Order: sequence, then structure tokens, then C-alpha cells
Amino acid sequence: MLKARGDGRKSEGLVVPVKMWKHVGGKQPCFSHAWERGKRESMTERSKDSEDKVRELQRKLWMCAKRSKTRRFHALYDRIWRSDVLREAWERVRRNRGAAGIDKETIDCIEEMGVGQFLEEIQAVLKAGKYRAQPVKRRYIPKSDGKQRPLGIPTVRDRVVQMAAKLIIEPIFEADFLDCSHGFRPKRSATAALEEIREAGNRGWTLSSMRTLRSISTVSIRKN
Repeated sequence: MLKARGDGRKSEGLVVPVKMWKHVGGKQPCFSHAWERGKRESMTERSKDSEDKVRELQRKLWMCAKRSKTRRFHALYDRIWRSDVLREAWERVRRNRGAAGIDKETIDCIEEMGVGQFLEEIQAVLKAGKYRAQPVKRRYIPKSDGKQRPLGIPTVRDRVVQMAAKLIIEPIFEADFLDCSHGFRPKRSATAALEEIREAGNRGWTLSSMRTLRSISTVSIRKN
């Protein structure tokens, strides 16, 4: 049994499972149909179908987080190894390309071997609770001042799992951000933040008045 701790941590009953492994995951009213659709989907389904299902799940997670400021999410792990989530995670990693990690397994090699088989292996390990991230390859990039910037390159397999976790966790935290927050958010950039500052200056805002809104660029990390 998974239980909430304290009155402020009681679940709405939407994503908290009554039993853990006999009926895997929190198949409650809010997510039951979406979860079953993801479970049944083959790893070889079209990526567009996976993208639509993942967006549907993200919308529901966002809405649940937005409705309650004291909401806690206790059972999200089974969403990470959903077939559609892993497929969408793979598509995003593939689009980003990037070098191979310490295992020397490239994106091209995975495509030759078979993406479906690759994702099924990841899913099986995640389901069994035996997934362990591999060491990160260290590389150094020369900087203009002659120094070197360290760069960590995870394996493609680990990047897919990380992306799958991001797809599930991100909408929950997004519900807490204000519209003016830009740091490390999807479809936001430092350039857009500077543009908002420029527009605020044109509207007559001063540095002292902006300081009173210092808290708008931060978010309370309330979800464990």
C-alpha cells in the first residue's frame, strides 16, 4: 500500500495505486483509460499516435497539479515505462542526435538493430525495477579563453529514460510556474526573458519596482 503522510499530503485518489504490483500503477478515474491505451500500444506504433497520447497524459497531470496547490504525486513510475512515453522519448532523443555514450551505442546502431526491440528492453528493465544508469562519458570542449568546459555524455539508453521521466514530471512542475518565469522551461529562452524586461522598461517599470516582484521568477518546490 502507498499512503500519504499527513493531512496536507492526502491524495485525491487519481494517481495513487491501491495495490502496487498486482495491479501495476495508479489506475484511478483520472488516468485509467489513458494508462490502458499506453499499455496496449505496440513499440512499433506510429510516433504521431504516441505523441498525441503523451500530450493527453501531460494535460491530465498538469490539470491535477493545477487544481490543488497541496497536491502530492506518489505513483508516477509506471507512466515512465509506458510504451507511448518511451516511444515519444526516443523520438525526441533521436531528433537531438548527439554522440554515443560510454557503451559506444549510437543512434544509427539502434535504428539498425531495431528501435522496437531497443525500447522493449528498456521497458522490461524499468518494469522489473532493475534499471541503473551507466557512467557518463567525460569530454572537454575548448573555450575562447583557452580553458576547457567539461561535458558529460550519457548513453543513448539513459537519455531515453531521462527524457521519459522529464515528459511525466515536467507538466507537474509547470503548473506551479508563473507566466513570467523563463528559466529551464519548454519553449522559453533567455532572449524571451530579456524581451519581457525591455517591454517592462518601456511601460515605465523601474529596477526598484521590479525588485518587489523578485519572487515571480522562482517556484516553490512543493512536490516531492
